[in-house]
Formats: sequence, structure tokens, C-alpha cells
Amino acid sequence: MKKILYLILFVSAILSGQDFNKKATAGFVFLGIPANARTTALGEASIALTDMNSDAVFTNPAGIGFTTREHSMSVSYASYLADIAHYSATYTYNSSVGVFGFGLVAMDFGTMQKTVTTSSQKFFEVLGTFDAKAVAAALTYSKMLTDKFSFGVQAKYVKESIDVYSVSNIVFDGGVLYYTGLGSFRVAASMQNFGTDAKYINDPFKMPTVFKLGVAGELLPEPVAGINFTALAEAIHPNDSDEKINTGLEINYMDMLFLRGGYKFLYDEETYSFGIGIKGNFDVPVNADFALANYGRLGNIIRFTVSTGLF
Repeated sequence: MKKILYLILFVSAILSGQDFNKKATAGFVFLGIPANARTTALGEASIALTDMNSDAVFTNPAGIGFTTREHSMSVSYASYLADIAHYSATYTYNSSVGVFGFGLVAMDFGTMQKTVTTSSQKFFEVLGTFDAKAVAAALTYSKMLTDKFSFGVQAKYVKESIDVYSVSNIVFDGGVLYYTGLGSFRVAASMQNFGTDAKYINDPFKMPTVFKLGVAGELLPEPVAGINFTALAEAIHPNDSDEKINTGLEINYMDMLFLRGGYKFLYDEETYSFGIGIKGNFDVPVNADFALANYGRLGNIIRFTVSTGLF
């Protein structure tokens, strides 16, 4: 298990040695947008969480291996920048041979006017409207090899379209999650969006591959007055921008109320985030999560997630 982590770190170190300006050199950038409110509130530092259930489909596929529910599902919505709608849905089934998952992410960029310049080159003629959309559908498999270690793999079909043009591809994710034995401290590593180059009309571009290394742990051995704290940190190495660091803190009260906050370092605009979660311990548990993320001069993003599970 340690060899797997060392290999991922070694590959990431080699890639980080490349010295060139790589910003805005990959497509399908919507794949980097967080898909649920808990991850958003924690500054996107969530690959080392073991209680994400189906929400782990789009954070670290190894995370769904730790689910204790036979069925788990969630839906999320965010009003993204420029009135773009962002949706996601996930589902997992915990079988005797491992955990199988499915996830769907969709972005609706809305309807826009289609125009051409007139002969005078000073005015535009409206020809009608067009729309633009993006979608990713994922199939996931994860398994716990021991009570402390889980791995996960995932294949995603991704597609973007604008007016009559479109481009699609297949990308792959993989990850591991490991309890170190030092209290609740765990480490995780993931690789997301690995795939061959795609071409939009006549312009080729690469996939937004990203390597992540994360840690997490509870700050107290046992809850005090029903309260405990989970601290998280994550180092990110994308292939289309510089390295970044995400941090998060979650306060858990009686496993019913959760207060969350996060901060991102080395980003151009993104900074702080916060959120709240409520867990209803009914026969069928229902979780409701809210998050707000600050994007600097671009404004704030609000995201909602509702999740549940059976058995």
C-alpha cells in the first residue's frame, strides 16, 4: 500500500519539474468544479474523508469503499458564475465484491443570441439563438482491501457542446485512501481526468489531469461535550496551472450539526469558503448541506446538496 502512495508522489514530483507556462492549456475545465456542498465548504480539501458515501464519486473514488450503507445517493445544485447552472447526482451500491458507483455532472450555460456582422461592420444582425452544455457521466468501482485501506478506479465519459459543434472523450480517475494507525490520521492520493488529447473542430487540447495528495484527521481522540474537529489539507498538481493548496476544518456536534470552513492558497481569485450541514438520524437518514465559496472579483457561489442512504 505504501508503494502505491510513493509511486504517485514520485510521478507527481517528476511532472512538477517541468518548467513552462501551462495555464489554460487543457479543455473540459468544468471537471475541476466541485460537485457537492461539503467539498465546496471545506475548500475542496476532501479526498481523505471516509464518510462521503456516494459524494466521494467526484472527489476520490477510493472514498466510496468506506461506505457502510448498501445504497447511497445525493443530488446537488449550484448557480454558478454568469448565471450558469451546475447540477450533479451520485449513487453507490455496496455489494459483496466491492462498491459500485455512478455519477452525473451537467452544466447549462444558457441560451445566447447568434449574431453576424453586417456589411458595414458596425452593426450586428441577430440570426436566432444557440445554447452550450457540458456533461460528465462516471462509472466507479472501489474496494476495501483491509479495514484501513481502500482503492478506487473510475471511467468518465465527458462531452461539451456549443451550438452545432461538440467534442467528447473518455477519461479515467484513480485513488487510494489509507488509515496510518496514528490515531485517526489518514492519507489519500488521487489522479483525476487522465486521458488522451481531444480535438474541438481543428484545435487539439489535452485533458485537465490533476494529481492530489491529501491528509485528514480528528483533532480530539474522543468528542468533548459531543464536539469534535476534523482538519484537512490537500496539495494539488494540475497539468494546466501552477500547484495549489487547499485547507479545511469541520466541526461536528453530536453527529447532527456540522460547521465547515476552508481556505485556498495560490489561486488567482478563489479564497475562503464556509458551510453548514444537518444530518437527520431517521430510519432513512437524510443530510442537507449548504456552502458558499468566494471567487474574489467574480463573486460568490452558493451550492446545495441533499443526500440519503438505505440499510
